Amino acid sequence: MVKNVIFILLTLASSTMASMGSYSINEKLNLDSALSIDNIKVKNGNSFQFSPNNSIENLYNELNLRNKIEFTTFSNAVSGMKKIKGVKEDIITIVDFTKPSVKERFFVIDLKNKKTLFSTYVMHGKNSGESIPKEFSNVVNSFKSSPGFYKTENTYSGEFGYSLRLDGLEKGINDKAKERAIVVHGSQYAKPKPGAKRLDRSLGCPAIPKEISDKVINKIKDGRLLYIHTNEKSYVQNSSLI
Repeated sequence: MVKNVIFILLTLASSTMASMGSYSINEKLNLDSALSIDNIKVKNGNSFQFSPNNSIENLYNELNLRNKIEFTTFSNAVSGMKKIKGVKEDIITIVDFTKPSVKERFFVIDLKNKKTLFSTYVMHGKNSGESIPKEFSNVVNSFKSSPGFYKTENTYSGEFGYSLRLDGLEKGINDKAKERAIVVHGSQYAKPKPGAKRLDRSLGCPAIPKEISDKVINKIKDGRLLYIHTNEKSYVQNSSLI
């Protein structure tokens, strides 16, 4: 009788341990992939999915971004992307406004094929500062840049030619983008002149060099993410996406 009871208990324990072992592995994968965003997606249409073996840091290194974008900037962009529903995840645009305007700070990155498609100059709002923007606004006619995450929409031909509408996704930070007519467009002034200490500035739009603007817009339009990065205290404290 005692032997039978012991046998039953051992059998149950073995079964329970096997079950726990399987569960704990799955739990570990889920935990490893949660806040660290280590479930980077498998290629699937316009989605770039994470896997446990591919972290944001690994992706950053594979893209050879070390001399272009700070890791924190890239991490903020990709982590924010995973929190936003309804955006295509194959291509992301990162605008780094911690860099001076005479440096390339507009990057279009193909996450699926792991390569940088464009690295170029970009203008910021004339009331945001000189070479590096320090002040930001969501107010109409402020002529300042607005940081944060945007979803690209449709294109149109306007005052500045072929342009791309942006939908500001962060309430109180950039959600007045459409009302302010903040768009991506080309400008002949979006390249630094020899010896210049800063680039010419816009009325708030992220304007890029005219000679490549059409190609850039066609690559990033229709529901992809554009992230404007800054270390400005108010944005860092108030954004729910970084």
